[in-house]
Amino acid sequence: MSAQLEISCPPAAEAGKLARRLRRQVGQAIGDFGMIEDGDKVMVCLSGGKDSYTLLDLLLQLQAKAPVRFELIAVNLDQKQPGFPEHVLPDYLTARGVPFHVIEQDTYSTVTRVIPAGKTMCSLCSRLRRGALYTWAAANGITKIALGHHRDDILATFFLNLFYQAQLKAMPPKLRSDDGHHVVIRPLAYCRESDIAEYAAQRQFPIIPCNLCGSQDNLQRQAVRHMLAAWEQQQPGRSENIFRALAHVSPSHLADRQLFDFALGASSAAAWPADAADETANPQA
Repeated sequence: MSAQLEISCPPAAEAGKLARRLRRQVGQAIGDFGMIEDGDKVMVCLSGGKDSYTLLDLLLQLQAKAPVRFELIAVNLDQKQPGFPEHVLPDYLTARGVPFHVIEQDTYSTVTRVIPAGKTMCSLCSRLRRGALYTWAAANGITKIALGHHRDDILATFFLNLFYQAQLKAMPPKLRSDDGHHVVIRPLAYCRESDIAEYAAQRQFPIIPCNLCGSQDNLQRQAVRHMLAAWEQQQPGRSENIFRALAHVSPSHLADRQLFDFALGASSAAAWPADAADETANPQA
């Protein structure tokens, strides 16, 4: 009897709730980190994947109601991968009336020549792609570079740096480049990948798979993603707590002497015998 009384929301209503949630999360991230200001010219890096399509779609929706005026231009880097469907993005963007530009640069040949077969190509590919995008942004008056990294990307990067680089570092929602010339923003920072995947399916974006690195198996990032997924299944909400922890850092409760002056008011380390100082610096030696 109770089963007959259950009421489920129509698919259209569920889709509307998801769209509103994503718009709210993107708007909150933009506000929290001051990502977009009045007069900004925002370059949305469009790869053809679900994340960048969703980013562009949500920014277009928010642009109409935003408290500030800003421009959007979609930019794609054609890396000359064999079989890449060059018409898909221009056709989609033209149909939506979105200003766009395609950068043509054969990074594919460089990556496949330099990286041995079977090795991970992501690092070199990312550096070449970033260089091409930065160069175009500098030449075209871009004030903000928007990337489609979401909450799960940020968490995966945190654990990759923790496990393999011995660093407490992730992807910040907003970052000024080392040379100070570019500001990178990640408006999807508060969005879950599962929500983005569902939204992209609902919107029926013409997804272009990455055949360069997407087919590589057993990548460290994939292993970390599986770990996070298992944790989330065992204890729902754990990923959200970890993400919140990235915004609540207590420097004095870590061990970075450049971040916190632990020696303030104490004797200089130079006063300790050399062997004692060595043991203090490396207690496992």
